[in-house]
Order: sequence, then structure tokens, then C-alpha cells
Amino acid sequence: MRPGADVGIRGFATFPAAMSTAPNSPADNPLREGLTARPQPKPCTVVIFGATGDLTMRKLLPALYNLAADGDLPPSTAIVGFARREKTDEAFRTEMETAVRKFSRQTVRDELWNTFGKSISYNQSEFHDDEGYKRLAEKLDQIDAERGTGGRRLYYLSVAPDQFGLIIERLKKFGLDKGKDGGWARVIVEKPFGTNLESALKLNSVVAHAFEESAIYRIDHFLGKETAQNIMVLRFANAIFEPIWNNRYIDHVQLLAGETLGVENRAGYYETSGALRDMIQNHLIQLLTLTAMEPPTSLEADAVRDEKVKVLRSLRRMNSNQEVAANVIRGQYIDGAILGKAVPAYRAEPNVNPKSETATYVAMRIFVDNWRWAGVPFYVRSGKRLPKSGAEIAVHFKPAPSVLFNQSGDSSNVLLIRIQPDEGISLRMQAKLPGGALRIEPVKMDFQYGASFGRPSPEAYERLILDAMQGDATLFARNDEVEEAWKFVDSILNAWEKPAKDQPPLTTYPAGSPGPVEADEMLARDGRAWRRI
Repeated sequence: MRPGADVGIRGFATFPAAMSTAPNSPADNPLREGLTARPQPKPCTVVIFGATGDLTMRKLLPALYNLAADGDLPPSTAIVGFARREKTDEAFRTEMETAVRKFSRQTVRDELWNTFGKSISYNQSEFHDDEGYKRLAEKLDQIDAERGTGGRRLYYLSVAPDQFGLIIERLKKFGLDKGKDGGWARVIVEKPFGTNLESALKLNSVVAHAFEESAIYRIDHFLGKETAQNIMVLRFANAIFEPIWNNRYIDHVQLLAGETLGVENRAGYYETSGALRDMIQNHLIQLLTLTAMEPPTSLEADAVRDEKVKVLRSLRRMNSNQEVAANVIRGQYIDGAILGKAVPAYRAEPNVNPKSETATYVAMRIFVDNWRWAGVPFYVRSGKRLPKSGAEIAVHFKPAPSVLFNQSGDSSNVLLIRIQPDEGISLRMQAKLPGGALRIEPVKMDFQYGASFGRPSPEAYERLILDAMQGDATLFARNDEVEEAWKFVDSILNAWEKPAKDQPPLTTYPAGSPGPVEADEMLARDGRAWRRI
């Protein structure tokens, strides 16, 4: 067991793992009889830096409330908001109640909120102000004495990366990087974790100055989604898949993360990020590693992450502008329409440079150069202002020989793993239409989490926060994972940042379209086509 873990590893659960007697509990669902209950974590104090920000209101506080509603959060757990704005405990509680009522996946129950709300307090301070950390230390000691949180502290850095160093340095200065009285201290770090390899190395060094690697949780909310967690179960618990999960039977794999939204109010961040840093370097490459990895020796966090790192080290590097141009298409949306509503071009969005070269769409052909995947392309794409929002992994198997059935079109089997929305898995196969004529059509075997288990899947942040409380880092990125992913992406960024005449071209696509025609042409040259969005 890893140092500091509170309970045994449960790894990638197929189902929402906690059992409770709360309303809508899995224990009340006859479909879930016989499942093993997940031990509740020990109570701790959750300190949220940047507590007045959008992420806290939309995701973090609703996640903590839903954990309480499901019976997974120890009642004595405390929540402390740490931010610059002046406000009282009561004002902060009121703001958080409004946010939870608006964004919670469950209806807020007044009697539960009355108890849950009492666990919330506020610590006003600038991130660089020593006095604020002295007050925080006193508050945490007081909470330990009053609520029995046992010196266990979980710090959530919901702040810009340039604030990490300030906060980490002061946590260490005032002894807050360690638990008290036999407790522990852990830190959750939000993305983006660096903007390139050099900055990621610096950030890793900053965080490691105060916390052991086993106490650092680099969060990627995609990995908290139920279907993403189920990839390992699908592959390694089903004998029908693993024997054919290789280049003998799989033709190619497509990974998609698309959204109908534009840049919205994030131009300041997105102008320096773009689709490659924002979505592919972390979310989609993480999903690729789960799809391509070898079976781990156990479900211990490091055993799983060791196999993911091996995949990252096997990604074929693009070492020249020509290789980048041949394997990566970058685009930027121009004016168009989404669901019949006209939307402006990216360069016409508020606070965007009218001459911006930021890519809002990236499509890539990636090869994993190892024994299992030699020759199998992984086609990855992500973009804004696409026709639909969603994320999926589509495994395209090689077609059966056409000796018996001379079929036209794509007759291959496709295993589709839907990450969001409508989390689930479907398998496309060929079947004969009823009637005297021999006519073959594709049909689907479909599984949906909500329909099969009688309740919606927990939100990703619920699972990830609970894992951090448990001391289970399986779904979080390790330092070498982050660095290896940046090594792969850096070669592409370097090509894009050369003088304009030497750069691979930036193309355009109308908002509401599936992306640039150049991305279609890249697959067409391989004799393949993108799945329809």
C-alpha cells in the first residue's frame, strides 16, 4: 500500500463505488446487490484556494455536497475557502448555497444543507500574505479540535499556475505542508500544469519542494468520468476484447473531444493555450494511454501509471516541420452557425487578438511504436464550435474478408466508448435484415450507465475529490506522466512557433462544421474517414 493511503485500493470501479443508506443509495437498487461497499474516508479539512472563483461554485462545492448527499463524505469533514475578497463566513456560506442549488446534480435538501453548510468557513487573504496563512493554521487547529478532523488537510489549488509557487512556499513556511497528530497533508493541483516541458519541470520542482510525490494530485477531470474509469475494466475483465486488442485486429482508433461553445469569456487564457494545450496534451492523451496501455501488475496507483508512462514514451516524435505538417492539422473557426444561430469568428470574439494565430481545432495522427500497436494510427481531434459537444473513443476493427458477403461501404466493427454525454459503450456489428433477400445492415449493441444502473453517474470532481481523501492517486497524473506528455507536444509547439514562413499552415473552418477539410484529407490519404460528429 502506498504511504498515507487510508484504505485498500479499489482501482477503476465499474460502478459508482460508494454504498450508503442515503436517498437514491446504490444499496436501494436491486441491480447492485452483492457489490462491495467502499470504505468511507476519514474526515479531513478541505482548503480551497481561489474559493470565490467559477470552478469552486460550479464544480467543487456541488461535488462536495453530492458526496455528502450520497453518504460518502464523513459528516465531520470541514471546508475552508481561501481567497482575496473580503467576506464573512456567513456571506461565503450563502454564496456557496446559491451555487450548489444552481449547479448540483441532485436537488438540495434543506435539512442536509443546514448540516453541510455549518462545515463551511472562509479565510480572507492575499496569496502572498503571511498573516493569512497564520490565520489559516490557527483555523485548522481549531477545526481539528472541534470537528475531529485529526490533522488531515487536503489543499485544492483552484488558482492560476503562476500562483502555485506563492501558495506552496507559504504552506511549507508555516508547517502546513504536513499533517498534525498523525494526520496527512495532500495537495490537488488544477490544470494547466505548465505550458510546455520547461514550465512543467519548474512547476513539478515547486510543488515537490513542499510535498512528496505521493501527496501531489494533478487533476484531470476527464479521468474522473465513469466511462473513462471503465476502460480498464472493459479491456482486462472481458476475455472477448483483450485477445484482439492489438494491431492484428484493430485498424485504427479515433479519439474526439469537441464542443459547440466558442472561447466564451476565457480569451485571456485561451489565447496562450489553444486546443493543443487545452485539450489534447492532457485530456485526450490521457485517454489514449488508457486505451493503449499494457495490463498493469496490480491496481495500485503506481502500477497503473507505470504502464501509462510506457505508452507516452512510445509515442512517435515529430522531429521536423515536415513531419508536423504531415501529421497535425490546426484550424481556427470563422463565422458560421450553431443550431441555427449565427456566431462570430474566433478573431471577432471579445478580447481576442484580431490577428490571432491560436488554433481552436487540432487533428493529429499519432503512432504508438511498440509491439502491440505498431502500424496502428490513433487519430485525435479536438475543437471548438463543432456541431455537437462530446467526447468519445472509437476503436475501429479490421473488416472481415469479403469472400462471403460482398459488402459496400464500411463494414468494420466499431467499439464506441462514450465519455460524455450519455456515458456508455456500444458495439457496431453487421446483421441480416429480415426478409428473403440477403441484405446486411449495421446494428448496435448499446449499454448506457444511467439506464443500466438506475441512477446518473457521479460527476467527475466527486470521484476525484473522494479519491484524494482516500489517498488513491490512480486517476491523477504523476510527475513523469506530465513531463513525457509535454515532451511529445513540445515538438509540435516548436514547429508552430517558428517564423511565419517556416510554420505549418493555420487553416480555417466555419463554426458549426466538423472541422477543416484538411483534416478530412489527412484521413482520406490513409483510406479512412472521421466518424460523423
